[in-house]
Amino acid sequence: MINNRELNENKKINNEENIRILMKELDNLIGLKSVKKLSREIQAYITIQNKRKEEQLATEPMVLHMIFKGNPGTGKTTVARLLGKIFCAMGVLERGHVVEVERADLVGEYIGHTAVKVREHIKKSLGGIMFIDEAYSLARGGEKDFGKEAIDAMVKGMEDYKENLILILAGYKEEMEKFLKTNPGLKSRFPIHIEFPDYSLDELIRIAEVMLEKRQYKLSISAKAKLLKIISQKRLEDKQNSGNARLVRNIIERAIRKQAVRLQNSGSFTREDLMILKREDITEG
Repeated sequence: MINNRELNENKKINNEENIRILMKELDNLIGLKSVKKLSREIQAYITIQNKRKEEQLATEPMVLHMIFKGNPGTGKTTVARLLGKIFCAMGVLERGHVVEVERADLVGEYIGHTAVKVREHIKKSLGGIMFIDEAYSLARGGEKDFGKEAIDAMVKGMEDYKENLILILAGYKEEMEKFLKTNPGLKSRFPIHIEFPDYSLDELIRIAEVMLEKRQYKLSISAKAKLLKIISQKRLEDKQNSGNARLVRNIIERAIRKQAVRLQNSGSFTREDLMILKREDITEG
């Protein structure tokens, strides 16, 4: 018979293997060097705090609330979901799920409504991560706006459930910094700040190639050149979304649809044709 000690040992081994797999998944994400570095630091910190606890040494409370700063499509939500799984495998969170919310989910329409909505979403998030995108929108509005009430209820929830909840506030860098200044006590409650830089042109092309490889497609040389040209042009036109993986995904998905129409109209195609995206398939939309 397997005793409790053996069960715990097996569970520990399984968790360590899960952590290794999840950290490898994080490492395989393109770019995000500073994010990966900080994630490793958090992982090491949690591991050492747990070891200290086992040796009955003094430990620091693990406050892991975070601020994610960056433009849309730079990997913030993807990283939050991975961190939830990693923290669950490490025993920091019971479930490791991510509840994604925005202003409309939290701010009510009448007095008292907001606090109820915030509490409901906090309860859904217990054991995992509550991820608030464009969090600065909570501080917008006039005197009759209930955004401030949402912030106050959120802060209370962080205190009440600090052992079983991680809150991540995300949004544009400048907007997030202004938002934190609106409430002096808010910044100190989020000890971890992670910046998500825009992807470089090379990184965006690699992201496109990874997306295509998973779907068993590939770009012709001229298609790759056209994709690079479109992304470069978008970078000049729209600096805020210039390093955006969503832009790449939209172009790739549109190209796959256009290739399907092209092949169907041709009436004859090989296995190689089914995999190749040509220059004419790549469009701006």
